[in-house]
Amino acid sequence: MLLAAPSRKKYHLQMAPQQRKGSANAAELLSRRSTGLGNTGTLIRHNLKILRGILLQENRTFTKVWSKTSKSTVMYENCKLYFENYQHCYSCVHVEPQILYKLPTRSKQEKIEDTLMCHSPVEKSLSSPSDHKPSLLALTANNWLIRLSAETGEELQRVYLSPNYKFRYLGWDVSQETFYVKSVQNKETPLARQAGITQNTVMHIAIFHVFPLEVIGVMEINKKVFGNGVIGADLVQGVLALYYSNKSVKMYSFEHIIQRYLTEKLTLGKQSPLLGGKTVGDAPFGIPLNIQITDCPPVLFKVSCAENSVQIGGNPWHYIYTPPRKKDEGTYHICSLKDGTMATNGVQEMDSYSLENDGIFFHPDDSGRIIHVGPVTINVLKILGELNSALPSKVVEDFSLKTHRNNPISQVTVTSSGRTVKKRFQQLDDDPSQKTFRMVEYEDELDLLAIVVTNGEEGEGRACIQLHDNQTGQLLRTIDLIETWDETNKNEVFFDKDTIVHVEQKNAKFCCHVYKLFTTKT
Repeated sequence: MLLAAPSRKKYHLQMAPQQRKGSANAAELLSRRSTGLGNTGTLIRHNLKILRGILLQENRTFTKVWSKTSKSTVMYENCKLYFENYQHCYSCVHVEPQILYKLPTRSKQEKIEDTLMCHSPVEKSLSSPSDHKPSLLALTANNWLIRLSAETGEELQRVYLSPNYKFRYLGWDVSQETFYVKSVQNKETPLARQAGITQNTVMHIAIFHVFPLEVIGVMEINKKVFGNGVIGADLVQGVLALYYSNKSVKMYSFEHIIQRYLTEKLTLGKQSPLLGGKTVGDAPFGIPLNIQITDCPPVLFKVSCAENSVQIGGNPWHYIYTPPRKKDEGTYHICSLKDGTMATNGVQEMDSYSLENDGIFFHPDDSGRIIHVGPVTINVLKILGELNSALPSKVVEDFSLKTHRNNPISQVTVTSSGRTVKKRFQQLDDDPSQKTFRMVEYEDELDLLAIVVTNGEEGEGRACIQLHDNQTGQLLRTIDLIETWDETNKNEVFFDKDTIVHVEQKNAKFCCHVYKLFTTKT
């Protein structure tokens, strides 16, 4: 969004704007903004407040403006649509998506396996002008990490990772600060087991800083160090999380690992003794293994959980998990990270009968709240507790949303003779023929919850997006999607200020639909 530049006029005496109890209209906010009063953050908040007010006006509507099909996956990121394995890029800032660039077709060896979008920090002075603009980090099938301009597709930088390990996945450790590249998992083959050959190396992880792109190091996840049951690993917020076959998760400090096991600091484009004097990041040498973990680091946190799934968040810190016991299936337990004490009302369970499991996650707005999503109910929960209190924290409801179904189907019918007949099969709560919550998106800049609701009561699958106030849950408006919604297909919905993108996969074909905000004619 464009921001008005602050006025260059200097004032000898400047009065703070008077606090008002009522809300200012868009014209007033624009007038205040033009004076240059306040800092950049204030201007941005005013801009977004204006946009939110416009979006929720009765004479505004979202209209479908564009559709496109593709044989390959369609990706949406930061107001851009990517087709044909990121070779075709469309900008969504205009009334209709417009082509930004088309790159030559890549060979199978150069196919892009994974990507991350990078936004440079405004407060940081960087040596290269290209570092100040958004870029796309891409990992190719032949182990190259390349940095592309998000606006032109121009290749800005490339780093060769390794001739020995097959890297496949990209992920943020700390968003927009450090990221990691993860190799495929080494699996023991039946032939190797018969021959008595043990595969101790599980995978390799390469870690980088962004802006500018700098390598921290490459480390090996080895069963001899971390135990025979290791099956996977991730880096999250400075923590190395390892997953085990006995349904447990262990976490280790990555900072401690760097301090103790880093054998050599590496610089991209410079020679390294670990490579025999060859250049770091050049083909065919890549980046050497410079984090040599020889013994198991101290465990920060350990928990046994179903599907090796645990989430950490809240204020004070808590974690959410499902114990790996049959009796706990379908429940989520919320416990203090400090000592593992379960919160009062800490077992959350949806009273629903559905094909898909309900989902739960910490709210992405950093409020410390929890969102629990089921087919007919969405509960927004908050944790009450003090950091150093001896009393357990308490989980309470902030607000709850429910679907409004017209005709609940009774499981009991009465025949003409008066005999009562009970149905043998109960209808699922997430049956496509009923009004059902499908997904929740958070629009952080407008502070809105966008909830996709499907309804097949009239025999044809339809979907709408309900916009709710993030603080109160109040329904502010509903946006109908024109295209039909087939729940048996994979569907993704993105709500990004004045743009809605719906991507659906029909067999081997992908369909992309774009909606934009317009003023309705009176």
